Amino acid sequence: MLLRRFFIALSGNPRAQSFVLHNGLARRASRRFIAGETLEEGIEAVRAINRLGIHASLNYLGEKTTSPALAESATGMYIRILEAIHTGGLDCNLSIKLSQLGLAIDESLAASHLRRILEAALRRNLFVRIDMEESPLVDPTLRIWRRMRAEGFTNVGVVIQAYLYRSASDVEALVREGARIRLVKGAYLEPPSLAFLRKKDVDENYRRLMEFLLRSGDYPAIATHDEKLITHAKAFAAREGIPPSQFEFQMIYGVRRDLQRSLAQEGYNVRIYIPFGEQWYPYFMRRLAERPANVLFLLRSVLAERA
Repeated sequence: MLLRRFFIALSGNPRAQSFVLHNGLARRASRRFIAGETLEEGIEAVRAINRLGIHASLNYLGEKTTSPALAESATGMYIRILEAIHTGGLDCNLSIKLSQLGLAIDESLAASHLRRILEAALRRNLFVRIDMEESPLVDPTLRIWRRMRAEGFTNVGVVIQAYLYRSASDVEALVREGARIRLVKGAYLEPPSLAFLRKKDVDENYRRLMEFLLRSGDYPAIATHDEKLITHAKAFAAREGIPPSQFEFQMIYGVRRDLQRSLAQEGYNVRIYIPFGEQWYPYFMRRLAERPANVLFLLRSVLAERA
């Protein structure tokens, strides 16, 4: 837990960010989890994943935009991504963060940018998933999702974080509204008044929400690398008569590639979250915070560099 809090704290530290972004070893190590810094590199990573018979979700890294010009630029990039996916005939959808589209500036601005992205996606028959961020952004994010649904956009889903106490009621409400939900554990630093802190409690809540979504949700995305939870999901689905076509497992680029392939070979739908872009530092820190194995990977990279 201390290690997790340490890396999450670093994800928002400007001095640490400056050091890591200019450190060659860190940049090379980040490529384990990040496809690259350009759209071309992101698209090539999608092609490689698709060749393995695995679906993809592409994300342009960036968050907490405070400039309307940067929010506009990010919106333009997402429309370019949609066109690249479409013209390339790729099996890929889009994942976005609303704070990148200006949510911290103005909720209506972010909604306007999202609307343009959804219109572009709809023309190309592509699906968009809104990533969830820190707890202060949960309500604004859900409001915008509901606003888009009310406007007739059915090609947009949302993410729920199992470590928040509120997530059970959110999931129940969203399922009633027809939402397509990706269930994650959660990767931000939250206070004990809002979130489960013990891994055991997070896992138990994840398990409960996962069972509810498998039974009642609309093609839920079970996003985890935890083999115990994955095994439980498979057993629960089989016991309840839920075919593999009714849900998918989602994992992160560069994490448990062996498990990704084995699940696909077993006949399950598997989708890989593929991030790219220059603003990779906060994402990289959160990946290190999530699993000790990721930190060990980084340490092995350091030792190999010095050998």
